[in-house]
Amino acid sequence: MEALNAIFIEYGYFGMAMAAFLAGTFVPFSSEAVLAALLAMSSMDPWLTIAWASVGNIAGSMFNYYIGRFGNTRTIAKWLKVKEKRTVKAKEFVERRGSWIAIFTFLPILGTAIAVAMGMLRINIFKVLFFMTVGKVVRYIIVGYTGKLNFYINTVKKRTADFGQIFFDILAF
Repeated sequence: MEALNAIFIEYGYFGMAMAAFLAGTFVPFSSEAVLAALLAMSSMDPWLTIAWASVGNIAGSMFNYYIGRFGNTRTIAKWLKVKEKRTVKAKEFVERRGSWIAIFTFLPILGTAIAVAMGMLRINIFKVLFFMTVGKVVRYIIVGYTGKLNFYINTVKKRTADFGQIFFDILAF
């Protein structure tokens, strides 16, 4: 996994978009790690990095939407290796809630099920795209901010850890 992350990091913004695309599909992958690494270890613009991550992740979820749109419950269950009963349940869950539930397509596993179910229901693509975009952009802003903040906190801790150790060594003497 680290080697794959290194490849995405090497390609910068495009690598971020590709990592986010994979994470947005049914492929189990964490684009958050790539985003945090890019923001912490490079001079890339944070807002552009978040924008590329959002675009890639939205494209991945739209890929899931189209899988649902062009498939049926039996075929989708077979492709995604889930029980047909689960695909029917996901479809019913989304149908009861409507297009606004696309905000939650950023969630692992559940987000994939939501996007596929929306495609199966042929929910208006513009509504899906709007709500999906809101959810994913807000999520990446939060992840980017907390990832960068966490990096700075850990960096400061490492710098002050030496000073603190010296201070306590002096007191213990």
